[in-house]
Amino acid sequence: MAFVTLLPDQNFIVGKIIGVGRNYTEHVKEMGAEKNQPPVLFLKPPTAILHIGNPIRLPVYSKDVHYEVELALLIGKGGKEIRQKDWKKCLAGAGLALDLTLRDLQNLAKEKGNPWSVSKGFDGSCPISEFTPLENISNLNNLQIELAVNNVTRQKANTTEMIYQVDELIAYISKYFTLEPGDIILTGTPAGVGKIITGDTLRARISELGEMEFKVA
Repeated sequence: MAFVTLLPDQNFIVGKIIGVGRNYTEHVKEMGAEKNQPPVLFLKPPTAILHIGNPIRLPVYSKDVHYEVELALLIGKGGKEIRQKDWKKCLAGAGLALDLTLRDLQNLAKEKGNPWSVSKGFDGSCPISEFTPLENISNLNNLQIELAVNNVTRQKANTTEMIYQVDELIAYISKYFTLEPGDIILTGTPAGVGKIITGDTLRARISELGEMEFKVA
């Protein structure tokens, strides 16, 4: 059973993890894709959760594992068909996450018109931090986000650059999926994604939410 912690000491059992694809314009460009209307959604199971202190283990069935740093939202109350103006009522807090992606398997799935499930939802594909309570965050839509690999900055942006902001995402997602306590939303990644290999150290940071570090086994 996977869980995440809302600081200082409240634990939530993780339900579903809902990922948002292509939510930063520059990342859309680097992937050779087009801006999507409406947002692209995908799911990760709770077994994707990987806590700080555990190593990232590269699956033997992929030769091209990519990092993607993301702002993660923790659902506290939830609901169905949540109005944009009511988005704060359903959130408990926010944290950092990595959406690890098996790019070779994802590209193959795209070519065949198949789902991304294996490439996005494999065990340990969502390294995650503890969550900061919403009341301690000034503005989710204006946070600096960055990722360094072996002390070299690879991704750097601001959440103001998200194509779909937090209120829009919650309203849209809750039309199709009832949001429940412990659900997590991954809000998309900035440009600069790339491959990781054994021995790499990944350090992610989001202003007001702190840092997290993972080593690749």
